[in-house]
Amino acid sequence: MLAILVGACFLANRHTDHHKVPTVTEDGVERVAEPSSIFTTLYYHVIPSPIVAAHGADAHGADAHGADAHGADAHGADAHGVDAHGHDDHAGDDHGHAASGPLVSIPFPGFLSAFDGDPHKDGTQFVMYNLQIFQIAALLMILVAFSGVPSYLRTGKGDYVSRLMGGFALWLRDDLVEPAMGKELSAKLLPLMMFLFFFILFMNVMGLTPMSVTPTASIFVTGALALITFTLMIVGGIIAQGPVDFFKNLVPHVPGFLWPLMFLIEVAGLIIKPVALMIRLFATITGGHLVVLSFMALIFFFWSAFGSTVGTALSPVWVGFAVFIMIIEAFVALVQAYIFTLLSSLFIGAAVHPEH
Repeated sequence: MLAILVGACFLANRHTDHHKVPTVTEDGVERVAEPSSIFTTLYYHVIPSPIVAAHGADAHGADAHGADAHGADAHGADAHGVDAHGHDDHAGDDHGHAASGPLVSIPFPGFLSAFDGDPHKDGTQFVMYNLQIFQIAALLMILVAFSGVPSYLRTGKGDYVSRLMGGFALWLRDDLVEPAMGKELSAKLLPLMMFLFFFILFMNVMGLTPMSVTPTASIFVTGALALITFTLMIVGGIIAQGPVDFFKNLVPHVPGFLWPLMFLIEVAGLIIKPVALMIRLFATITGGHLVVLSFMALIFFFWSAFGSTVGTALSPVWVGFAVFIMIIEAFVALVQAYIFTLLSSLFIGAAVHPEH
């Protein structure tokens, strides 16, 4: 599991563009152009970055563009200018972003243009982001962590990880999913609920390590997870009750003149519930990361704005605050996985069993 985590951090660091603070040179001395830009640069670490070619000499050398990768022969007179399609592929951006093209770029149908990940190419492109590295790593860690759990549950013997994961699994079944869904429904959906819990948990925890990325800090990831819950609410409710009874049972016994209004409110509630799941997980994880990055940025901000003496004297204060928030984030990583799974179980159980 540690090897998977280290490998994911290595790949993410090696194959994503690095953000640089804008600097200016005065009297031969390079300094930060604007101290406040330190915050902006660090905040960019919570934004997904496309997977690009590996950093290093060979990434932009002969192998990347031919014999003369950055000379006149490679792109004409302006080696880093506008290309044939009018795109400035090598110019970079205002935030010091390196200007590498995505390593994985797959054409998609035009009606999905809202999800275009590479505006420098014509058409709609599916681009692989650093988030996917840690999502794949989370899946691999689940497989490794649970590899010994079946044997432990049968024999009572196993290593520390198997005992820990087995205990988690029994707790999820007995104290979370089964009370929320009922014994019959939980027997069918327990594997999915356990997957949601551990998938979110591992992604959250991996996001606390250096050089990592937290997939749940992206609203697209939390939105996809919430969509699973929404689909099970609707499909499960319709299968269990029938399409007519499902929508009819949304409204409890109320006076007839209130029924249309209550029906609209309940239908809106079907949508609001998964949206709340999406926003809660995204906002909590992103907010915690931004607070930690803010304290880290204060170290460099005071160095740049007030000199090395003041910066050095105050650095332990900001480091202490950052460590304190990281401890809280470690607790939040578990709590948010628990809340998402619990509420999903309650929402699905309520949709399938309207009497509750």
